[in-house]
Amino acid sequence: MRVEAFAPQAPWSGIQAAARHAEAAGFDAFATPEIANDPFMTLAVAALATERIGLRTAIAVAFPRSPMVVANASWELHENSGGRFSVGLGTQVKGHNERRFSVPWSAPAARLREYVESLRAIWRCWQTGGPLEYEGEHYQFSLMTPEFRHAPNALGPIPIYTAAVRPAMLELAGRVADGVRLHGFCTRRYLEEMALPQIEAGLAEAGRPRERFEVCGGGFLATGPDEDAVRKRVDWVRYRVAFYASTRTYWPVMELHGWGDLAQKLHRMSVEGRWKEMAPSVPDEVVHTFAAVGTWDRIADAVAARFGGLSDSVELAFEEEIPVEVAAEIVAKIQAIPCRFEGHVADWS
Repeated sequence: MRVEAFAPQAPWSGIQAAARHAEAAGFDAFATPEIANDPFMTLAVAALATERIGLRTAIAVAFPRSPMVVANASWELHENSGGRFSVGLGTQVKGHNERRFSVPWSAPAARLREYVESLRAIWRCWQTGGPLEYEGEHYQFSLMTPEFRHAPNALGPIPIYTAAVRPAMLELAGRVADGVRLHGFCTRRYLEEMALPQIEAGLAEAGRPRERFEVCGGGFLATGPDEDAVRKRVDWVRYRVAFYASTRTYWPVMELHGWGDLAQKLHRMSVEGRWKEMAPSVPDEVVHTFAAVGTWDRIADAVAARFGGLSDSVELAFEEEIPVEVAAEIVAKIQAIPCRFEGHVADWS
């Protein structure tokens, strides 16, 4: 199993230090979410501070950026990191697109499919020297002059991951992407019965092998050096579960487990502004169903039980300062857990 470290929301000096620590501890990838920091710029800083670790946006919001803008940023990050970059894309929700980014909203699955296809068309144009030809409903690309054309390289295609929650987006990821970034608000049962069958259907439709497709996440980790630290992290998970469960978008996960009444109760609390009461309303049983829980010396076994055979990659965060050698031991134990992903397709076919 692969293990990711997530970039902190920090100045560039803090990003460099975090990336170096993750690389020294043996993490497979250093991922940047789009929260306050720009994910592409953050990874450029991390790339210059490291030599081996993979670099991922997890995720960058797609629709406010033209595919050409993302294609350029991704190509430069991939080339200047020696082929370590992969791009993770997500749609965000309608309100954020329209009101935070001031971009129009349309059916997200069809638009994201074209986004992925157009990225590959642009990169193939640069790599092969051929014409740029992509004609879709949402995106059209037909102009690439010599001044704006990147030179080909020997690094192979840039992997594309798409974020997915609902069935249509899960199936789309399997059909067109190189990997999927699952939401933390997942349980093992939801992965087995809902998420993975949709992904497998997409892979089957496209005739693509599961071993070349990476499933990332699908739950939370709660760990620490001792039981007190673990309890604090469990309470953080409890808060996240309460927040997501109060939103109708995520109710299918709750309903699958017979927790529909709890979801409706949490929703009413959110509408009434009773935010401080929400997390204490989530029982331990529910929290532990969403998370792998254990102290540092036990977390690998908990990850195997919670994610084993389903996910190929998990996010591991250390809340406390931790020596590199201690982190490396924990990372290595998780990496020893078998997974289905063997690596991405390495050629342009």
